[in-house]
Amino acid sequence: MDFNLILPMLLIVCIVYTIKTIVDAATRRRIIEARGSEELVRSLLEGDANKRRLASLHWGCVLLLLALALGLIDVLGITEVTPGAIGLLLGATGVGNLVYYLLQRRIR
Repeated sequence: MDFNLILPMLLIVCIVYTIKTIVDAATRRRIIEARGSEELVRSLLEGDANKRRLASLHWGCVLLLLALALGLIDVLGITEVTPGAIGLLLGATGVGNLVYYLLQRRIR
């Protein structure tokens, strides 16, 4: 892939994420400044903490299974990009998401 395409796409993703973060923080600040009920503020803060914890669990599951798939590709001696290798990586990503889903349901 051409690096002249990757850089603008990455820049756009970073800008969008930054805007989302700023808007979320401003919304929370307005709710707190508007003298929102203590229960609402506590709920917002607990929800954010829970979201961060679950995001870590999600990416941990996905990346762990992707690492196992890459290790399996190395053990099998696959040195070229083949449909089987891509399928193995995509399958590992799917299984990682399913493992996250099951763990997340067990936590709640």
